[in-house]
Amino acid sequence: MAVNQTNTETAAEIKAEINHPPQLRAARTRKQSIIKFVILFFTLGFLFVPLLSMLLFTLRHPLSGRWSAAPWQAIFTGNGEALGADLTVLWQGLGTSLALCLVTVVIMLLLMVPTMVIVHIRSKALERAIEWVATLPLTIPAIVLVVGLGPIYRWLSADVLSTNPIWLCFAYVILVMPFAFRAIAVGLNSIDVKTLVEAARSLGASWPRVFFRVIIPNLWQAILSSAFISIAVVLGEYTVASLLGRMNLQVALYQLGQSNSQISTAMSLLALLFGVVLLVALDLISDAMRKSKEGK
Repeated sequence: MAVNQTNTETAAEIKAEINHPPQLRAARTRKQSIIKFVILFFTLGFLFVPLLSMLLFTLRHPLSGRWSAAPWQAIFTGNGEALGADLTVLWQGLGTSLALCLVTVVIMLLLMVPTMVIVHIRSKALERAIEWVATLPLTIPAIVLVVGLGPIYRWLSADVLSTNPIWLCFAYVILVMPFAFRAIAVGLNSIDVKTLVEAARSLGASWPRVFFRVIIPNLWQAILSSAFISIAVVLGEYTVASLLGRMNLQVALYQLGQSNSQISTAMSLLALLFGVVLLVALDLISDAMRKSKEGK
């Protein structure tokens, strides 16, 4: 009875909507459009007004009020002596961060992808346990992680490795693990991994062949997502590198800001722009891969 009554009410609502005059439907559409525009306007304002303020700060001298593109010219020419800034530390931090991005992504993929694929096939209970471990860094502040990692890095620097900032990759793998796990997990849940594996094995394919020729091609989008998100996290990381006394891009920007805040702000805007380019590239690659699959 309750189901029939609900169906009757739904049908009545649909009929009433159809019978509305065109003027009322047009007015409702205009009202919805206005509401969407207001929400979008305030959201974009909240996001872009600070960025616009940063851009204006890089172009207008804070004391004299004189407009100049000298900070941007210093970055692209590599010469900041005229503005009293030594850009050597900036290029050192940028090179270190790019190297850290590469090493961190490689270690993360080698660690996460095979583990998650095997666990996804073999044990759902163990998959939940790994999810708990992988997402645990989200609940632990970076400064708390440094307290635990500090003695380990002191021992590694003194007895095993050097003080080269590249070894921050081990700490960064921990930081990016929650984001990488979620991206790869979405990819695994979007395909029927067990059926693909069973079909490939029944046709005589070895496990390495199943992994590289069957599973990985279906996970490319998830792998790219995890890689790009990891790069964005590594480029924006400051706390761990600063407290461990290592140089990366964010530490270099902080030090550069002590001598010339305009150049530091301009470089921060470029780093943000690079992150946006990564996200747009991910979206374009995902669309291209989806269209390629649909075409086949």
